[in-house]
Amino acid sequence: MAIKDLTTEQRNPASMHIDTVSTAEMVKIMNEEDKKVAIAVGTQDAQIAKAIDGAAERYKKGGRLVYIGAGTSGRLGVLDAAELVPTYGIKPERAIGLIAGGQGAMYKAVEGAEDDTDLGAKDLKKLNLNEKDTVLGIAASGRTPYVIGGLEYANKVGALTISIACVKDSEIGKHANIAIEAVVGPEIVTGSTRMKAGTAQKMILNMISTGVMIRQGKVFENVMIDVLPTNSKLVDRAGRIISAVTAATQEQALEALKKADNDVPLAITMIKTKTDKVAAQKLLEQYNGNVSEVIKNN
Repeated sequence: MAIKDLTTEQRNPASMHIDTVSTAEMVKIMNEEDKKVAIAVGTQDAQIAKAIDGAAERYKKGGRLVYIGAGTSGRLGVLDAAELVPTYGIKPERAIGLIAGGQGAMYKAVEGAEDDTDLGAKDLKKLNLNEKDTVLGIAASGRTPYVIGGLEYANKVGALTISIACVKDSEIGKHANIAIEAVVGPEIVTGSTRMKAGTAQKMILNMISTGVMIRQGKVFENVMIDVLPTNSKLVDRAGRIISAVTAATQEQALEALKKADNDVPLAITMIKTKTDKVAAQKLLEQYNGNVSEVIKNN
């Protein structure tokens, strides 16, 4: 399909006069169109769930989340990868964002980079991509050559491939094990896919990466528990986390944290299973460090 015929490139009837209406009306038009984004993303629930399960399984075996895209799509991938490190305490090499044209393209467009199919493959080769990894190819138009080249190479090495596009029957979807296609419709400003399409992609990436982290045991109930209490402020926060999910007093929580050598998941396990440090450690080892699985089965 020619670029001019893509859904993302069509004119939006609702915003035909957005340049002449009042600012309040302009904002209302934007908000009304943005309401459609969550609905479009919701049509892809089953595919997103498949992506989470597949990526979580490989991540658990030591694989990485690798994002690849160009322009806004590439920047969103880099952002998602970068945010996982401080949010869930993972090592930077476990979540990697690649953007066509390299790091400089985060701030300034690199001409022709997104049109180079070979470049996508070359960037992944530099990472020594393998079958344990998951590659998320992101392109609002669903046809970016850089992303297609990356997905083709990822398939060759046996990595899990996931595509995220905002058009139906996307080209990148044809090169992915799991195709996610949230069709948000024409943009408020024609062709400005950093708007509705970008919002949809951010929502989908949030779901996938958060889902993968939940499946790694980084969350208990709805609380992030894999925190590193490296100073007095963080020790206090860790105590409050333990107290919140165990109903222990802050004093009891801090005592358990001390006995667990400042390991929050271990302290929670000790309290919830009424065991000592050694027994709790064995339970966590049995369930790959996942506190939720320990509690559910004991």
